[in-house]
Formats: sequence, structure tokens, C-alpha cells
Amino acid sequence: MFANIGFPGLILILVIALVIFGPKKLPEIGKAAGQTLREFKNSTKDLTSDVTDEINETKEIVKGKENK
Repeated sequence: MFANIGFPGLILILVIALVIFGPKKLPEIGKAAGQTLREFKNSTKDLTSDVTDEINETKEIVKGKENK
């Protein structure tokens, strides 16, 4: 969806955001969006590592039963 915006479209969106929110509020909005994305990324990594750990434990259990 956003892959087709291009550089001119991005500039237009930033100019519209600047007009709507003003120069003082725009950095605050950007900071909040960055923090939200960072938290989402960290949560995704944690969830992925939890699932990977469970899969590895299950594989070890299955290997242990096959060796008996």
C-alpha cells in the first residue's frame, strides 16, 4: 500500500501534517510514533523468541523419546 507513495507523495504528506499539527506538535507526534514502533518491535521479538524456545524444547522431548 505505502510502497507506491514515492518521495513527492511523502513530502506532500509531511507538509499537510505540518499545516494541520503545527511545527511544535509535529516532533512530539514523531517521537510518540517512534516509541510505539520500538515497543511493537520488542514485543514481536519477545513473542518470536518464546515460540522458538517452545519449538526447540518440543524437538528435544521428541528426540529423547525416539532414543529410548
